[in-house]
Amino acid sequence: MAIRAALFDMDGTLVDSKIDWLALRDEVDVPWDGRPLLAQLAELSEDARAQGLEVLHRWESRGAASGELIDGAAELLELLRTRGVACALVTNNSRESAETVLRRHPLRFDTVVTRDDGTVKPSPDLVLEALRRLRAEPGEAIFLGDAHLDLLAAHAAGIPRTILIGTPEWMQKHIPEGMDYTAVATLREATERVTEFLRSA
Repeated sequence: MAIRAALFDMDGTLVDSKIDWLALRDEVDVPWDGRPLLAQLAELSEDARAQGLEVLHRWESRGAASGELIDGAAELLELLRTRGVACALVTNNSRESAETVLRRHPLRFDTVVTRDDGTVKPSPDLVLEALRRLRAEPGEAIFLGDAHLDLLAAHAAGIPRTILIGTPEWMQKHIPEGMDYTAVATLREATERVTEFLRSA
């Protein structure tokens, strides 16, 4: 089936925000267990949750304002655009942070879906919303991310092709055994794999 849609995670995939997620968790005293921080904060008391969200917002805002574009990001999006592939940004970040990033960097998307639009990854909600907006079926899509949460969300949404880029070792152990995906080290390498997928689709 031809690829008509490409969905991208933001932080760690297209933009290096320089956020140390483990250090952030230390600050809000929420240990890493493989789940998104937002899901864990939701289990805390109202005061602790509010404090945690404030810390998260501060870290994300700083990362969005100072993060650097990862080499090859703009070129990959342009390649997909020239091939007629619609592109969506699908991020667990806030819309405010996503808009800050897109103001600072030359990244063009047909739609942007953030945590303000539904339940965060690994839920498939944001992925399915992006596909709905792009009027694409899961089988017509490819997902590019860096975290196990991206893979789990794409898989739950029925997307058959997922590329994980430079996934940290501390995330890799949360990838279910036998789950199909393509692992690459860099975005440049991911571009090569995307080109192969486009040829073979």
